[in-house]
Amino acid sequence: MTGANKKQIMERIEEQAGVVRTALGQRSIVLVGMMGAGKSAIGRLLAKALNLPFIDADTEIERAAGMTIPDMFEAHGEAYFRDGEVRVISRILDGAPCVLATGGGAWMDADTRAHASRVGISVWLKAEPEVLLKRVKRRSNRPMLKTKDPEATLRHLLALRDPVYAQADVTVGSRDVPHETMVLETLTAIAAHVTPVEQTAE
Repeated sequence: MTGANKKQIMERIEEQAGVVRTALGQRSIVLVGMMGAGKSAIGRLLAKALNLPFIDADTEIERAAGMTIPDMFEAHGEAYFRDGEVRVISRILDGAPCVLATGGGAWMDADTRAHASRVGISVWLKAEPEVLLKRVKRRSNRPMLKTKDPEATLRHLLALRDPVYAQADVTVGSRDVPHETMVLETLTAIAAHVTPVEQTAE
């Protein structure tokens, strides 16, 4: 990305952020999608553009539990983690407006989806399996992928989760482009959702 292109993108980000800020009111933006989709990286920049706090649900869950998520899975199992995840996300959604990055499985909970629908705009960062695999291989703290065949596990999770992620208000394709580009595309998609074009009768 050249300096001129980046300047143009940043100007468009500011413009779209103004539209979204005005239309959001007291609602939060809830980012959903698989591990590796870019929810935290994009979420931080999105929050900065919107002048909202950024909250990572996994970080808050670890803080509330006093242990890491891998340790939670190992000591207590997935069901224990999911119970805590629902409670923590509910508390965050009941708080002040923010940009919230949720864990990969959080959106599978019907109560979480309903709560987010009442108080926020949900955005699915949708990435192709090859993109996700490349990204998640960089980190070893993914309890759901600690299996004999992480790729097969990831593809199985995608098959289960994608139809549920698709219930989000907005879908944005996550791919390997500059983060500023992803932020602009996300803001533009949210702006189109919150300020729909008026339908005029012919």
